[in-house]
Amino acid sequence: MASILHPSSFLSSSSSSTTTTKPPVPPPFSRPQATLSPRSKSLLTKLTTTLTATALATTILTTTSPSLAADSPTTYNIYYGTAASAANYGGYGGNSDKKASAEYIYDVPDGWKERLVSKVEKGTNGTDSEFYNPKKKSEKEYLTYLAGFRQLVPKDVILNNLALSDVNLQDLIANADGVTSEERKDENGQLYYDYEIDGVSGHSLISVTCAKNKLYAHFVNAPAPEWKKDEATLRHIHQSFKTVG
Repeated sequence: MASILHPSSFLSSSSSSTTTTKPPVPPPFSRPQATLSPRSKSLLTKLTTTLTATALATTILTTTSPSLAADSPTTYNIYYGTAASAANYGGYGGNSDKKASAEYIYDVPDGWKERLVSKVEKGTNGTDSEFYNPKKKSEKEYLTYLAGFRQLVPKDVILNNLALSDVNLQDLIANADGVTSEERKDENGQLYYDYEIDGVSGHSLISVTCAKNKLYAHFVNAPAPEWKKDEATLRHIHQSFKTVG
């Protein structure tokens, strides 16, 4: 006997076949925020400090300090020479106020030392004063004078006469690569002879003039290596010499 299906069965089946179940929608993707643990923060701080210190050290090493980039300018002291006789010289008597009784002046670089000239030396070759660089003792300046000269004789004669009483000057001239001479006058019209001797072993600048019936000769000497290093200073010393009074 045939089975009779109830109409509701068809309705239920039809409804099941037409109903669509939507899959669940996942929530929007959000990037998780990184969180640093106290240990990570400490490492980051140390790394930042290290990089900053390295950059600072590099800047210091690659930046030239102004004090190293250029030497400090040389300062000078004025020396007042009296050209006194051997009896009243070198602290053995005479006028203690050198500035008031000075016959000549020249500049002395700050730090140079004075060598006290003996009476014997003064009496034999006329050396009146001498200063030297304590760091390079062969770098020096000194002055000699001779009485009885009313005026300058020709330049060549003067230089030869100076060499007669100075063995070192004789050797320097004999082995010189070049010797030059020129004349100049100061603001008062006084005549000076300037000599430059360029030798293998050394360099010499000499300035000669006459005043008060005396011949004054100012010397600036330096070995060749020092001359190349200190030429500007040595030329300044040479040009600073003049008679006064």
